[in-house]
Amino acid sequence: MPPLKEKYGLILNQYETVESKVKKNDFLSVILDNHHVSASDVDILAKKEKHLEQTPYLRPGKKYTILKNRETQKVEYFAYEPNPYKYILYDLRDTMSVTEVRKKVTKKVVNSSGVIESSLWNAIVGSDDIAPSMVQSIAANMEDALQWSVDFHHVQKGDKFRMIFEEDWIEGERVGVGKLIAAHFFQDGNDYYAIRFKNEKYDGFFDPEGRPMKKNFLKAPVKYARISSRFNRNRFHPVLKRRKAHLGTDFAAPTGTPIMATADGTVIKRSRTRGNGNFVKIKHDDTYSTQYLHMSKFQKGVNVGTRVKQGQTIGYVGSTGLATGPHVCYRFWKNGKQVDPKRQNLPPPEPIPASDKEEFFKEKDKWIDQLKGIQFKTLEDVVAVETVKEEEKDSTKVNP
Repeated sequence: MPPLKEKYGLILNQYETVESKVKKNDFLSVILDNHHVSASDVDILAKKEKHLEQTPYLRPGKKYTILKNRETQKVEYFAYEPNPYKYILYDLRDTMSVTEVRKKVTKKVVNSSGVIESSLWNAIVGSDDIAPSMVQSIAANMEDALQWSVDFHHVQKGDKFRMIFEEDWIEGERVGVGKLIAAHFFQDGNDYYAIRFKNEKYDGFFDPEGRPMKKNFLKAPVKYARISSRFNRNRFHPVLKRRKAHLGTDFAAPTGTPIMATADGTVIKRSRTRGNGNFVKIKHDDTYSTQYLHMSKFQKGVNVGTRVKQGQTIGYVGSTGLATGPHVCYRFWKNGKQVDPKRQNLPPPEPIPASDKEEFFKEKDKWIDQLKGIQFKTLEDVVAVETVKEEEKDSTKVNP
């Protein structure tokens, strides 16, 4: 007797199963019609979907399973998996129902490291600890934790990182990335740490002294961009073909990339001019304002008078105005004058109060000790390990 196979809360051995993936222009009605389910039954199921939190639209490439009665060949269940974390179970028996079921997730704490040869992305890809499908999530999590301290737009060969994070496992398979717990980045001779600390009062990242990693201003208004032109009072303008002060920092990114407010504030301008193109200006307090130029379009709902939060999307990268390519020109104003944000000595946030420091330091010491115990891995290290594994595998073969 074959071993029992359980899925969707059912014993699959009891059914004839058809497993497939949604194709382009597939609808629930189309798929079920191919298995002789009546249009009236599909209509009943569609009405049953309405109580779900989200309507489960079938998307191309997603898995589904049809379970049929072995004797009558009648479809009894249709299971659709919109993502690895849940499934939608359509019960086509007498009462008919539609249920959304979240799978049990097991959290595993893992670590990874890398030495940058060309880019942060490639360094993470080169780590054998991280699945390729998770690279973007890992990079985003590390940047979110360290973005106020590390210049991710100017990483250089020799920069290093180590991190400890959670992985999500379901039914014995690694399906996604959970929370980042701790991270270390070495850049320009400096060590930067971010430690997640959570209790009844706090849930965020802190440096080893207990100061919040979140600063008043982000280092950049876009993610995964490169600095194409820095603040320069004597720059040769690429469009005007003459010397003209460039009182901003240009971040090159693909058209449509979200532009974020670098700090909390109120929108005081949302306009278009010949030189600036579409732009937004935000007042943060009586001292500081920021401006974002050359947008392809504004974010809906962001108007003059709108209160925005740090990291909130206010528009999208474009090349409107005097621009040779898609980028955002980020301008930083202090007391009414444009200044270089990288040269500003902004006050640090207040640290965790003394009443919570003992608890924080216990967590901090534990995770920093673990980070320091992680060996930096280069792409060459990974290749070397794989070569040793291959040699060991060959050595176990028996000669004919």
